[in-house]
Amino acid sequence: MEVVISPHVRRIAMLSAHTSPLEQPGNGDAGGMNVYVLELARRLAARSVEVEIFTRATSSEQPSIVEALPGVMVRHVPAGPFEGLGKHDLPAQMCTFVRDVLRAEANRPVGWFDAVHSHYWLSGQVGQVAADRWGVPLVHSMHTMAKVKNANLAAGDAAEPAGRVVGEEHLVECADRLIANTVDEADQLVDLYGADPARVDVVHPGVDLDRFRPVGQDLARATLGLPRDADVILFAGRIQPLKAPDVVLEAAAHLMARGRRDRTVVAVVGGPSGSGLDRPTALVELSDRLGIADRIRFVPPVSQDRLALWYAAASIVCVPSYNESFGLVALEAQACGTPVVAAKVGGLATAVHDGVTGMLVDGHDPADYAAAFAQVLDQPGLHASMQNAAVHHAARFGWDATAERTLATYVKAIAVKAMAEGAVADVRPFPNAVGQ
Repeated sequence: MEVVISPHVRRIAMLSAHTSPLEQPGNGDAGGMNVYVLELARRLAARSVEVEIFTRATSSEQPSIVEALPGVMVRHVPAGPFEGLGKHDLPAQMCTFVRDVLRAEANRPVGWFDAVHSHYWLSGQVGQVAADRWGVPLVHSMHTMAKVKNANLAAGDAAEPAGRVVGEEHLVECADRLIANTVDEADQLVDLYGADPARVDVVHPGVDLDRFRPVGQDLARATLGLPRDADVILFAGRIQPLKAPDVVLEAAAHLMARGRRDRTVVAVVGGPSGSGLDRPTALVELSDRLGIADRIRFVPPVSQDRLALWYAAASIVCVPSYNESFGLVALEAQACGTPVVAAKVGGLATAVHDGVTGMLVDGHDPADYAAAFAQVLDQPGLHASMQNAAVHHAARFGWDATAERTLATYVKAIAVKAMAEGAVADVRPFPNAVGQ
């Protein structure tokens, strides 16, 4: 009998094994991916798609199931010790993780989930097993790739292990569809991992345009206790070599040496992560060596609403990372009307419109970043024009567009798998749009 598959997407199993979308971004392993997973799930739920997010439990006090949002459930899966495991220790715990993921569907009707969407390579390992067992397609988002990271290591940073490289290669081969954040990332999947271009979809991440918006620099500075007339340079994110916060401090020191010490304030908002945990006081020590400790404000990770105030208060947000698959910080800052000076790497070349909403810098020489800071701050009319252009640029990247394009990827994955199994896929416009 011929079976017609409707493109309506009802339920998605989303896997974020190594970090929970409920964790505070900016500390530990929590960062842009956490924001991505939760915001995507929120927008999918608004389109009548139920989302269950599976993540590893990190505390015995966490409830096994949390309704994060209407239509979005987070399951905390026990897998290994609750505490003390680094990201590189987690592959050994994935067998336990996948067992409990499979149990979650065991008492449900066959075909409960329409697809599995895994985030990061560890989740992809689980996703391959779950998708195969449930007979549904696997959609995978890399977020970062070992081969790209290893080609762009910061000084003293450790290379990603060979096991991750092999795991990613196998995942690229097996996934039904791959979602890349940018065209550049799609090209990397094809060139470095041999991905089939026909199975790669480019879907830009989004920004919460209701939360991240211009609120007035004077108001933001008054709220945060910052001088009204200062040049405020902000770094926001996880403190680790990959993100290059040291470049921000050294560039600021160059800037201060040009006679503008008293008007410069540097804010570092975030906590140690990854290899940065090995030397959690490294930035404080660097500020002392540079003689600028009195001009630096170190701020622990803050809520998204508070972070929006920091963006609005800043004169410039600096994102000098050695690698970024996209760079949500850059996009969020621009949505608040703040120009961005960023490294010309990965997705930052898409997130920042060079010369219009900010400046892209080749390499990581602090003197080059200092020159970019000075140009944005001192060239007549440039800072004001970048502020206006940044808001308009960021408005193109709302999460609703991300959700619509991701849904289209799910539909293609479901249709292709159905046809491969002898069914006929009815690929009409899917009815998951808002208001339908």
